[in-house]
Amino acid sequence: MLMANTWSNTNRPRGQKNVKVFVRCNERIRAPEVRLIDSEGHMVGIMSIEEARAEARRAGLDLIEISANAKPPVCRILDFGKYQYETTKKQKVGKSNAVKVKEVKFRFCIETHDYETKMRHILEFLSDGDRVKASVFFRGRELGQTQLGFDLIKRLTGDLAEYATLDGEAKLVGRNIVATYSPTKKAKQERREKNASDDLENRVL
Repeated sequence: MLMANTWSNTNRPRGQKNVKVFVRCNERIRAPEVRLIDSEGHMVGIMSIEEARAEARRAGLDLIEISANAKPPVCRILDFGKYQYETTKKQKVGKSNAVKVKEVKFRFCIETHDYETKMRHILEFLSDGDRVKASVFFRGRELGQTQLGFDLIKRLTGDLAEYATLDGEAKLVGRNIVATYSPTKKAKQERREKNASDDLENRVL
């Protein structure tokens, strides 16, 4: 069993990177009594720290303080190596599932072919669960044509109606008209169906 204090990235404050949280285990747990959860995830109850350590020793595992700020602190009987692996895995899954914002740029005088190509890219991003920022940019005196840019965003919003919702109104920011879209349930569902179909094809092959 581990006998030393250990650092972990669990319970990291939002917006902060590389902030590590101190995790105590076994003989380093200082509280006189703890609320114990056994290795199967069942709540055992409140007991002295000595009793909790004895339970961990009988199981051949570690006693890990998983909620130090609770009164009394919550400890669980686990294999610490497995605990570290699972928390790291959850962090990676959380990062991979984070919603991203993809930007697609338009010209107010865009040709039909280019418009359709950018539409396909937007639909791909939406089906992946990402948000999309559509921006129409202007150069120099083209700022006098901003209404054409707003008309383009209106057209885009209509074409995306089944797959995206407009997050607020389109706005002129500097030399760009910006509109942000979030995927609808239909966009996400089509992605899940495609993934399921691809998975089935892979198994057949």
